[in-house]
Amino acid sequence: DSFTVTLCSNASTGFQWSESAQIGDQTVVRQTNHEVVPPGKAMPGAPGQEVWTFEALKKGTSTISMEYSRPWEGGEKAEWTFNLTVAVK
Repeated sequence: DSFTVTLCSNASTGFQWSESAQIGDQTVVRQTNHEVVPPGKAMPGAPGQEVWTFEALKKGTSTISMEYSRPWEGGEKAEWTFNLTVAVK
């Protein structure tokens, strides 16, 4: 089975979520995709979304985390963090 995580994002501010999620136990889940979804209306400053797809590999528990940062040198790091605990049954 697979599942998705969708988070609000606004590239016009220079911030973006981690391309690859940090996964606590990669034998339980793995990331299969990450995509940036632009805003529905092309307006300056309009927010979009970022969507990650994960696949459950086996029964167990794992953590998933991402950071919202400005990735360039000297940019703000971990302005927001997203943490999730996944239980595969």
